[in-house]
Amino acid sequence: MSDNGYLNIITASNLTYKQKVLHLAQAAENSVRPLKTTKEFDRFFEARALDDMQEGNAPYRPRYICPDYQHFSGHGSEFLHLDAPRDLDDLLWGLSMVYNNVPSVTSRPVSVGQLDKIIDPFLDGVSDDEAKRALKHFLNYIDRTVASGYCHANIGPEDTRAGRLLLEVEAELQNAVPNFTLKYDPAVTPDDFMRLALTTAMKCANPAFANHAIHKHTYQGGYQVVSCYNVLPLGGGAYCLDRLLLPGMARLATSVDDFLDNILPSATGELCNYMNERIRFEVEESNFFQSSWLVKDGLISRERFTGMFGVAGMSECVKELLHLGDERAYGTDPEADELAEKIMQKIYDQVNEFDAVYSEVAGGRFTLHAQAGFSDQVGVTPGVRVKVGDEPEVLYDHIRQAASLHRFFNAGVSDIFPVEPTAEKNPDALLDVIKAAFSIDDKYLSFYSSDGDLVRITGFLVKRSEMEKYAKGEAVLADTSHDGEGNWRANDLADRKVRL
Repeated sequence: MSDNGYLNIITASNLTYKQKVLHLAQAAENSVRPLKTTKEFDRFFEARALDDMQEGNAPYRPRYICPDYQHFSGHGSEFLHLDAPRDLDDLLWGLSMVYNNVPSVTSRPVSVGQLDKIIDPFLDGVSDDEAKRALKHFLNYIDRTVASGYCHANIGPEDTRAGRLLLEVEAELQNAVPNFTLKYDPAVTPDDFMRLALTTAMKCANPAFANHAIHKHTYQGGYQVVSCYNVLPLGGGAYCLDRLLLPGMARLATSVDDFLDNILPSATGELCNYMNERIRFEVEESNFFQSSWLVKDGLISRERFTGMFGVAGMSECVKELLHLGDERAYGTDPEADELAEKIMQKIYDQVNEFDAVYSEVAGGRFTLHAQAGFSDQVGVTPGVRVKVGDEPEVLYDHIRQAASLHRFFNAGVSDIFPVEPTAEKNPDALLDVIKAAFSIDDKYLSFYSSDGDLVRITGFLVKRSEMEKYAKGEAVLADTSHDGEGNWRANDLADRKVRL
């Protein structure tokens, strides 16, 4: 970055002090280049056929960290000089202090844990009114201090008192942080609990719903859903998330066969090797795991991390390769959908034959993630989603098409549906949609009211009102409003087909 680049950050009128510090830190990290790349990798990178998700040139912390906060609730923290919590106040204040010391690629925690299971044992002798008052303070603290829509909380699949109280409080607060995912399993989760969750989702776009019956088998030792629906090992996380940009790769190909036989395997191999390079630096050179208090206090272990291999832009990729006009589109055209499956099968096979370093928790392999998009990136629809404007007319056709590709992704894949506000009065209709979708192995669904202030961008949650302020040049608390505002405009998200 040039001197002017640093000065532009320092003098920006639409960044808070903390946002300027984070931008300057990233600029400093990018002033060195310790990772080696090949000429072929550089060619793909410059052609926007793959990218490093702006993770920084010198990774000195994992991208996403999922601490085992239940370990803290039982043992406290030697590093933070905190005894094991004895009551609800101890727990919530202690967690708040822990969150403030958990890093990530954004420098803020992306996981605040499985809150219902952490909190529920501390509710004995506490009335609902007392608990809700404490939870409001706690959740507002997270919203105002973490202030990143990539931060995520989990609840479910069991119906718990803490889970119900969290949902009731969320509906009142209308916060954008944290995101909530409810792990849903029809064999475990009562319909009555789901009705409360769906009514809450229609009020504040939280929670989203993960297919727990499938995800529970992804890792031994449990999982967490964080950021834009990344499914990661509990007590570990993801070293990195790098991705293939399929539209850029398609533009390099001379034909479908050239894409499948040459461009795709070459770019996939280059990205796998690059991810190993990042991980080796992180583990062997950065000393993160040797110095981290989270390791010493038993909240994470190096052996529970892996790298996520991302894929984005399938919709534009098949359009480019098949020269589709306005009358045909991925999502409804059989030839386009068949090609998408063929592309994903080749990626899946190659990634799952590659030896990933320091990835014991995933069997020595990278996990596959349908990467959900990035800031103001134009012409790259998230993961394998159907481009806005090309959606199938019937919701169930849309879900069937999505589910046909979900099987390739074990580390997160999702779809987002705005729905008519009247759906709040009929949660059973939404519950039927989830049951039907999960019965055909769809892995993740989220809904928000089409007229609400809280909306989902690629996966993270923002407020329309905050994006509008940022668009006018005003500083706003959550920097995900920056990412959201660009993506909202660039990808016509306001035009998503409204369902039900």
